[in-house]
Amino acid sequence: MTKPLSAETIAIVKSTGTALQQHGVAITTRMYERLFENEDVRAMFDQTAQESGEQPKRLAAAILGYAQNIDKLENLTPAVSRMVARHVETGVKAEHYPLVAEALLPAIRDVLGEAATEDVLNAWGEAYWFLANILIGKESDAYAEQGLELA
Repeated sequence: MTKPLSAETIAIVKSTGTALQQHGVAITTRMYERLFENEDVRAMFDQTAQESGEQPKRLAAAILGYAQNIDKLENLTPAVSRMVARHVETGVKAEHYPLVAEALLPAIRDVLGEAATEDVLNAWGEAYWFLANILIGKESDAYAEQGLELA
């Protein structure tokens, strides 16, 4: 079971909402640039949605929704269910999550500059892995229900 988020992390992540509203698409666009340096990962994504900017917009909205509801996670149940279904459909596995973290956190720093303090990056790192562990668990269950192996 995933340990609960600290009150400090919740407060810091919620405080980034304004920055995410202003710079979320720039952050996710930069994150995908970093992530797609791995050609195997790039191949998992609909490049039309990338080129149109739709996927970075969707992810930016999801991240903002997470920040705004990090203290009310039950509000995210429908969104989490959609993500799990999409991830299973596209073959996302637990080993992909570190790759996203390695792209997302530096992208936050790239876009926000000095506003992305160590406290902000640490809080988002904790928040990312909290959500990632929820998704990994639910995706594992979904793969098992379909009789698919994760390896």
